[in-house]
Amino acid sequence: QVQVMESGGGLVQAGGSLRLSCAAYNVLSSNIVFMDWYRQTPGKQRELVARVFSEGGSEYHDSVKGRFTISLDLDKNEVYLQMSALKPEDAAVYYCAINRRGVLYWGQGTQVTVSS
Repeated sequence: QVQVMESGGGLVQAGGSLRLSCAAYNVLSSNIVFMDWYRQTPGKQRELVARVFSEGGSEYHDSVKGRFTISLDLDKNEVYLQMSALKPEDAAVYYCAINRRGVLYWGQGTQVTVSS
């Protein structure tokens, strides 16, 4: 069974940086199509923050372009989200998701809090 586990959330001051990590277990790297980072705040829909494709290329939500960087290590089946110049509106629960041959698997989420 595929398992997805995030880490690296926490409290950071506005303008600061934070790096999230996500590991996928029980999955062959060759079966990974892409890996995502989503975020969600209470009362709002979960939104896609960044996506990285196993064959190269990435996409970002407009609100994080130039501030966040997603990267993928297929040797470890891990995806990272480097977040810089954080704003209070970036505070959310961040979820990692992996697309394994068309099926999306989710982690439990990690909380990011940004103090102003």
